[in-house]
Amino acid sequence: MVRYTGAWDRDGVDTFLTDAVVPVRLACHTPTGPLWMLSLWFRWDATEGAIWCATGRDADVVDYLTADDEVAFEVSTNEPPYRGVRGNGVASIDEDEDKQLLRWLLNRYLGGTDSSLARRLLDPDREEVRIRIDPRRVHSWDYSGRMKDVEDGENDEGDRGEPGDGTDDAGGAG
Repeated sequence: MVRYTGAWDRDGVDTFLTDAVVPVRLACHTPTGPLWMLSLWFRWDATEGAIWCATGRDADVVDYLTADDEVAFEVSTNEPPYRGVRGNGVASIDEDEDKQLLRWLLNRYLGGTDSSLARRLLDPDREEVRIRIDPRRVHSWDYSGRMKDVEDGENDEGDRGEPGDGTDDAGGAG
């Protein structure tokens, strides 16, 4: 059973992950042990409560997840007010022979399949896999309330502080 904590309940998490058009940051272990992080396009399946990603069969992350399926993830906004979802879970990999997930992701992130990148990714000779992340724990945050002046453009000073100096709203006290 997935444990949801933080600013939003399951419905709020579903809404955010369904609407967010930013990559998921995925952390895993390499076969020799060190941590590895990468960004992937994703699709949230609210019915199953799973994150789906696509990548090439020959991508290093496929080997990493085959050796150790434990992952951590984060999906968050890149502009204020900061909000997002992070958690951990288990990843599984299966073939995406018809590249249906990849096509869906290309439409979501690029607005279609009419680009040189899309053509390269959809090349019939390129093998594609799907990564399914089944969360065990999901934590959400929403700094909209404490970043209200940033969100509304009322903070004209332009000084957001330096990370760790205790003045930055995104990082809190240093």
